[in-house]
Amino acid sequence: MHDRLTVKLNSLTLKNPLLTASGTFGFAEEYSELFNPAVLGGIVVKGLTLRPKAGNAPPRIVETPAGLLNAIGLQNPGIEKFITKELPLLRKMETAVIANIAGSTQEEFAEMAKALETEAGISALELNISCPNVKKGGMAFGVLPESAAAVTETVKKHTTLPVWVKLSPNVTDIQEIARAVESAGADGVSLINTLLGMSIDIHKRRPALGNVFGGLSGPAIRPVAVRMIWQVYKAVKIPIIGMGGITTARDVLEFIMAGASAVAIGTGLFRDPLAPLTILSDLEGYLVNENIKNIQELIGIAHNLPANG
Repeated sequence: MHDRLTVKLNSLTLKNPLLTASGTFGFAEEYSELFNPAVLGGIVVKGLTLRPKAGNAPPRIVETPAGLLNAIGLQNPGIEKFITKELPLLRKMETAVIANIAGSTQEEFAEMAKALETEAGISALELNISCPNVKKGGMAFGVLPESAAAVTETVKKHTTLPVWVKLSPNVTDIQEIARAVESAGADGVSLINTLLGMSIDIHKRRPALGNVFGGLSGPAIRPVAVRMIWQVYKAVKIPIIGMGGITTARDVLEFIMAGASAVAIGTGLFRDPLAPLTILSDLEGYLVNENIKNIQELIGIAHNLPANG
């Protein structure tokens, strides 16, 4: 790929703006049988917790119009197994590796940040603050600006890696949360995480998911994601990593023009595992046709409204 697609997220340079969304690409092993992950700007790994997690009771996935509901429940091998078993393979993939971490207390986030700090091959940390804070009655860290800022500050004390905070869309004011984590030292914000939804099996006459509620992803949520990225771009100076229903180069460009510096493809990988190859080729073609030297020229360009706009 040409340098046209190179993007800088402060201290971190990516060969192109296309990442994988956490939880949709595993630890890259399965996908590497289909294409070389080195073509990607980076791999965001499956969400990690301090100890291994079995996840929620099945059924855990249900298809919806233009989307997917999932209630996997952060099933993962835990941070130690990730470091010993998965990270050595990821180090060989010749692209940025971003570790997504989730904790139920600030102390758990701190411990994971410390454990990953000494490991080679990690380019950044992404904080999943949509998980419940057990010390605060189970309310998600990301719902209140105070708790979102507190966990960001805690992690920043224990790592020199760039810290991206993944914001939940299930809030009243996304700008307030974004400003709170920026002031706490976040190096970037990822948005959006899944929207809360549910589905009912009309034959069994009960919720389709074992967990009742699940996270809605896929093209159905894309307009919500674009709107929130637009709002957050106006509120903060740090880079935005956009996600939510991306399946084509056109979607990527929409996110970037709204204010994202990089994007992540998630549910789109399930429909077409080779989508990243098509997207990157089409992005290159668009930039050549439009005579744009680097894709960064388009970040937030849609905000340049005419005076009467």
